[in-house]
Amino acid sequence: MRKQLLTVLLALLALSVQAQLNNSYLYHPIRPADSLTNEIHLNFYNFNYVRNYEYSNNFHDGYTLYGTQLEPQLVYYAHPNLAITAGAYLRKDFGNERGLYDAKPLFNLKYSKNNLTLVFGSLEGNIQHQYIEPLYNFERKITTPIEYGTQLLLNKDKFRLDTWIAWQKMIYTGEAAKEEIVGGFTSDVTLLKNDDWKLSIPAQMLVYHQGGQIDVLKEIPISTLFNGAAGFSLSKSIGYRIKQIYTNNYIAAYKDFSPTKVRAYQGGFGLWLNAGIDTYFGNFSTSYWQGNKFITIKGMPLYQSVSDNLYEKGYTENKRQILTFRYQYLKELLPNLYLDVRFEPHFDLANSSSNLQFNHSFFLTYKQNFKLFKVKN
Repeated sequence: MRKQLLTVLLALLALSVQAQLNNSYLYHPIRPADSLTNEIHLNFYNFNYVRNYEYSNNFHDGYTLYGTQLEPQLVYYAHPNLAITAGAYLRKDFGNERGLYDAKPLFNLKYSKNNLTLVFGSLEGNIQHQYIEPLYNFERKITTPIEYGTQLLLNKDKFRLDTWIAWQKMIYTGEAAKEEIVGGFTSDVTLLKNDDWKLSIPAQMLVYHQGGQIDVLKEIPISTLFNGAAGFSLSKSIGYRIKQIYTNNYIAAYKDFSPTKVRAYQGGFGLWLNAGIDTYFGNFSTSYWQGNKFITIKGMPLYQSVSDNLYEKGYTENKRQILTFRYQYLKELLPNLYLDVRFEPHFDLANSSSNLQFNHSFFLTYKQNFKLFKVKN
């Protein structure tokens, strides 16, 4: 009875009041502009993280991510509509005696005009795509933040679109590996917008393909997976101490389009309900997930029906019910230096033995653009 009451209470709350927490302090887009033409800049980005999972369940391992990342990039503003960047991504995990955990080159070309931006190379990816958590795990901002491919961004007053494709694994002739491609889109159509209210219709899609014709692993079948979500978002601006109240609600879907079916489920769905309030003292929100045979491509493992845990890999539960409470505190400590603190306890309503579990995060981000010199014509 307690489970049913909690479910009904949350559903009513969601229908009466963006459950994704505010990630704007972590973004660092680069755009060309008239005033920057023929200039070379150093774009410096430093992301410091502590993310700890106090978990002991069958679907999400408990562990801690603790370290720092650097992304210095040289930016040549070749034209009012064109920027060319070259730089590096460096990740150092604290406690790792091997030195750098990861290092990657960053190259991209950005064409931007009016409300449209085309990116070729390293994308404005990971959490900047703005997927919901069951489709795209926030943790990928730490573990796999770099995506290479092509991206088209459109930002208008009443329409936003991010459509992209990333080449995760390319292969050469005769390799003992499969090529891997992932891509999709997120969009948001605003139906109502005034000084107080905003109503919009978001839609999201993610597709993963593993295959290839020039590898030597012919015994491994082609794999094509689909995740999608659609719903509505409603928010109301209030004032100074209470900035806004809002709700985000989605129906999510999973489908296996692989010619040879090898996964535990070939299709599934989920309901993702969220309600929150942004205040002077921090942001508070509640999320409810009800999934049925749902498998996620890149989402948080906690929400899917097939476990990928270290010691429980392959364990299944048809139905998943997760109730999460979230608190986030954001503050610009100094110009260009941003603090982001999060605490996210959850209850697994389908497993009374799991009791209360939580994760918490501490992020410190520094981002600044320095002009180096102007190129003479």
